[in-house]
Amino acid sequence: MRIGVFICHCGNNIAATVDVEQVAAAIAKLPGVVVATTIHHACSEGGQRTIRQAIKEQGLTRVVVAACSPRVHEATFKRAVESAGLNPYLLEIANIREQCSWIHDDREQATIKATRLVGMAVARARRLESLTPGRVRVNKKTLVIGGGIAGIQAALDLADGGHKVVLVERQPSIGGNMARMDKIFPTLDCSSCVLSPKMVEVARHPNIELYTYAEIEQVSGFVGNFKVTIRRRARFVDLKKCTGCGACSIKCPIKAPSEFNLQMDKRPAVYTPFPQAIPQAPVIDKTRCTYLLKGKCGLCRKICPSEAIDYEQQDQLLEQEFGAIIVATGYSLVDWKSLYGEYGYGRYPDVISSLQYERLMSASGPTGGCIRRPSDGREPRNIVIIACVGSRDPARGRPYCSSVCCMYSAKYAILTKEHIPEAQVMIFYMDIRATGKMYEEFVLRAREQYAAQYIRGRVSEIFQKQDKLIVRGSDTLLGRPVEVAADLVVLAVGIDSAPDAKELAKKLNISHDEYGFFTESHPKLRPVESSIAGIFIAGACQAPKDIPMTVAQASSAASKVMDLLSRDELQTSPLIAEIDVRRCVGCMRCLKVCPFQAISEQTLRDGRKVAQVQAALCQGCGLCSATCLPGAIYSKGFSDDQLIGAIEALCRSN
Repeated sequence: MRIGVFICHCGNNIAATVDVEQVAAAIAKLPGVVVATTIHHACSEGGQRTIRQAIKEQGLTRVVVAACSPRVHEATFKRAVESAGLNPYLLEIANIREQCSWIHDDREQATIKATRLVGMAVARARRLESLTPGRVRVNKKTLVIGGGIAGIQAALDLADGGHKVVLVERQPSIGGNMARMDKIFPTLDCSSCVLSPKMVEVARHPNIELYTYAEIEQVSGFVGNFKVTIRRRARFVDLKKCTGCGACSIKCPIKAPSEFNLQMDKRPAVYTPFPQAIPQAPVIDKTRCTYLLKGKCGLCRKICPSEAIDYEQQDQLLEQEFGAIIVATGYSLVDWKSLYGEYGYGRYPDVISSLQYERLMSASGPTGGCIRRPSDGREPRNIVIIACVGSRDPARGRPYCSSVCCMYSAKYAILTKEHIPEAQVMIFYMDIRATGKMYEEFVLRAREQYAAQYIRGRVSEIFQKQDKLIVRGSDTLLGRPVEVAADLVVLAVGIDSAPDAKELAKKLNISHDEYGFFTESHPKLRPVESSIAGIFIAGACQAPKDIPMTVAQASSAASKVMDLLSRDELQTSPLIAEIDVRRCVGCMRCLKVCPFQAISEQTLRDGRKVAQVQAALCQGCGLCSATCLPGAIYSKGFSDDQLIGAIEALCRSN
């Protein structure tokens, strides 16, 4: 056994707190260690060259790198070890940065702890075994979940790159929240003018198969070979026959609140969500349609010139296979109705949300682009915008910044003055965060050119007084209370995860944070990859972000998928569970706890039923091993012998 130990200074990240030379001297005395040296930057080309040379010149059979978290550079060091002719799974990493130097101030104690951590790694390295990755073939088709701007961009990038794509959107049309917007900052381009051509391109692209009014029912499989069940809900309209003439919607006598216009007007029971919808075909709301509920009416079928109405249409379950999945399910707004009761939403019709204000300003909105008070239809002259409603508010369970509220508040100030030149706009804010290109200039434009009045402070309550809304708050810069009489109050509501995000994460077996946003594999090095290989995330489903950042992340996810699909075969990690059938009693407790459906039941020749591991599905999480009562399951690379060896080394060092 010839072990080489390489201890990284990591600039001053480690060396400032840990005496790395002292650690190297102590580790050099351990049995089997033939090289114990320090490197200023182990992850650099020079550092990797030092490791490769030592393997070749000293004939090393095991390598220990004491540096940062294996999440950061494990793959880098594995490649370095493998290029020197050593099996990459004979490498062990001791984390002496995050687990030692970054959390200690006492240099002496930190050095002692680092020595123990490296000693444990050496003990574990002695028991490492060579492992060989498996190989699986790759399906060349990609599933994109979500038809907002992120999903659209990712799908188009993949399709333009020659890959087949299935785009699934749960709403009757693609477009997402961006389709609701009037103009977009900082250029104030028409949102529809930017989005609509891309929507049309999705519908016409030969490499894209579009499923709207559909959702993901079940997902199984692994990177390169995902099996997905898609539920296409019944529209009760035949898309192949429908010409989008709109006659059915015009004649439908039943009216219901419009989801697209956020309940600010009515739409018929058979409706197209908005004029630029793709597909340009209606859907029948089965919870409102008189015929579907009571068997009466049927007027839309009678007048449809193309005979596209089909009341007998049923949900369809489609099973398809994909090599990769991109999740781009977008966002919803924070539930300001229940969290901010003091703002009077629901009691006062002239207190509206940011997206509702977007619809009031839009030419395709409920008022045809004329800003009107919902209560009486009058044109408002004094408009108050309250920023950070559901953002940066730990008391309401939303401590994070929603990224876009400052900017769209400034946008509203500009657009309001363009619609109503005599209007006075007042914005209550906490801090202005304008960090994108041309963003600071945009805010200054709202303040100086359009005379928006900014008041730094929170609003404590809103109440009605005659036909005015009294906004009571404070000006923290001047240190005095403020009371403003407003005709209309707009709540700049923060971004929350999509309503079904946690449910979808469970189906995909990917991680999410406490707010429902999907968790990236690594925030710096793998920002669009999920915790499951082959599943990528893009857009505001990962965290609040604006449109430019969303589009960039969508293209990044698409490029990652194209890289993955460029190979005919993929390597699978050998760090998986293995079952000793001689000890397995067939209790199947492991099958119940496995989050990846990687364990199934098999019958041996002697008739015994035992568990077996599907190698391509296993992620090596170790849950099955921890659950197995007879100890029939062990995780390769994390055997009991290896772990016990590390613990014994720690005990000896005390």
